[in-house]
Amino acid sequence: MVEILSIRGLAKRFGGVTATDALDLDVREGEVHAVIGPNGAGKSTLIHQVSGSLHPDAGTIVFEGRDITRMPMHRRVAAGIARSFQVTSIFARLTVLDNLALAVQARSGTSFRFRRPAIEDAQLFDEARVLAARMALASRLERPAGELSHGEQRRLEAALALATGARLLLLDEPMAGMDLEESASLIERLRELRTQATLLLVEHDMEAVFQLADRISVLVHGRVVATGTPEQIRANEAVRRAYLGDEAAA
Repeated sequence: MVEILSIRGLAKRFGGVTATDALDLDVREGEVHAVIGPNGAGKSTLIHQVSGSLHPDAGTIVFEGRDITRMPMHRRVAAGIARSFQVTSIFARLTVLDNLALAVQARSGTSFRFRRPAIEDAQLFDEARVLAARMALASRLERPAGELSHGEQRRLEAALALATGARLLLLDEPMAGMDLEESASLIERLRELRTQATLLLVEHDMEAVFQLADRISVLVHGRVVATGTPEQIRANEAVRRAYLGDEAAA
């Protein structure tokens, strides 16, 4: 399988703290690749470096065969990388439809303006409606985004990332703060997204990880200590001792 993302020797330090340490990681096109590990293992710092919000002190990041290590964040979005954050980031006062239409508009490089041809607006909002339906938000189109439930807001955020036309979606703890019903709904939607984009997922919810992931990488002290299928990770004694504990036997 073709690798869409290849990371070699990635290092990031904050004073005396090493967040990622000679980290190597390969993500295959079309897979859901989960990154797990204890708090402070460097998971979110890894996502920040892939997205471009942080630049590494050493190492390389190659996306679709192109070295993007020093590429600014906005150019990575244009190249096909989008991310969601641990804290939901939406336009709370705008409707779901307007949030999505703005994201589609940003990708197209055009702008909202008076006397815009009606056909352009129609196409923009049609695409926004399709994105909403994919994330089970079709019934919420006219609702201000700030009035959505927490789970609905996270689904909207995933739709906003998808609206950029991304081929690689970076998801940083998308299940955070969700109840069981909300998590189950998002898991179902993320399964569907894999037909449109590769997913690199950082998540503490082990049930969600083992349901979603094709492969899992385990970070400890800023390094990948194991990569494999969910079954291989469950069976890895070193991983069980270092992180999974009794969850692996569930």
